[in-house]
Amino acid sequence: MKKINVIGTTGSGKSTFSKCLAQHLGYPCIQMDQLFWKSNWMQPTDEEFIPKVERAISGDVWVLDGNYSRTNDLKWASVDTIIWLDYSFLRTLMQLFKRTVTRAFFKQELWPETGNKETFAKSFLSRQSIFVWFFKSYKRNKTRYAKLMQSTEFKHVEFIRLRSPSELKEFLKGISV
Repeated sequence: MKKINVIGTTGSGKSTFSKCLAQHLGYPCIQMDQLFWKSNWMQPTDEEFIPKVERAISGDVWVLDGNYSRTNDLKWASVDTIIWLDYSFLRTLMQLFKRTVTRAFFKQELWPETGNKETFAKSFLSRQSIFVWFFKSYKRNKTRYAKLMQSTEFKHVEFIRLRSPSELKEFLKGISV
């Protein structure tokens, strides 16, 4: 495992796990959200975003946290491992709720120099709510990732599906550095 992409639905714990895995392996951790989001929650064009991803994954080893399916061909051309955090709907929803409330309450800046913070209004009362996105994407992602694991297109990739925190802990214990 040298080039790893951690995928999963919003709230599955990709960022937390990716940081832990990268630290365990001594690899850099790359957050797709940090590459993507501009100040004031502005979205970049592909002409801005894709070169950032290319630069970020140009190294020999890394743990990449995030989905962004439009970058799959680029990411997965060199990735050797994809880890899918596939937790239950209820567990993922509760993790998302806890994370969102904590971030909104403490007014954490999510990515340096963006000023982007989650707010209660944006998180719970907006059409752009992270919860609206969660409800729209949970089942769709589950179906898409299951098909991906069966695909012959990415035969060079080892797929690892972790369905619970206990599986995740066992996985980490089994990694030799």
